[in-house]
Amino acid sequence: MHIGIAGNIGAGKTTLTRLLSEHYGWKAKYESVTFNPYLEDYYSDIKRWSYNLETYFLAQRFRDLVEIAKSDEVIIQDRTLMEGVNIFVTNNLHMGNLSQRDYETYMQLYDLMMSMVSQPDLLIYLRSSIEGIVRKIQKRGRDYEQGLSVEYLGNLNELYEKWIAEYPGRVLIFDVDEMDYENNPGDLEKITNKIDSELYGLF
Repeated sequence: MHIGIAGNIGAGKTTLTRLLSEHYGWKAKYESVTFNPYLEDYYSDIKRWSYNLETYFLAQRFRDLVEIAKSDEVIIQDRTLMEGVNIFVTNNLHMGNLSQRDYETYMQLYDLMMSMVSQPDLLIYLRSSIEGIVRKIQKRGRDYEQGLSVEYLGNLNELYEKWIAEYPGRVLIFDVDEMDYENNPGDLEKITNKIDSELYGLF
């Protein structure tokens, strides 16, 4: 089984992925951020490095999906292949950071990859306001994220909401602005109760 965690930058995907992995004994797959060779360049010059960054992410996420498809384990994934296209690539196209030519080339790769893999069995979407996202980004203190504009984050949020509204699979939505599931066991329990109900018919 494949569980995907989706949400804007700073929404809390990595933390929840770890906590759910520990709670259920699921295998966790994390997004390549620390070792991504393009990320800092991207945030310093988004237009120059958009295609490079997104293609790198595409390759990494496709590799993960191939591994997930071959596994008999329950795997929980921090960010999905579909987000790369529907949110970040689309946003960079709209903002003029990605040319139409590069976008079409990227989409050819994406369509080919998606013809060989499946979407998650369950998608968990972490909904957060811009204020909540900015607060969490500032708190975790990654230097390359501090220059992200409110406009950029707002555009991502709008695309996330549109994507989730049209998402064809099983999805659970959690409003995480007032949640602290890392430090408050009650908040984590609210999430696991809904997951248990969706997957196992409990509660």
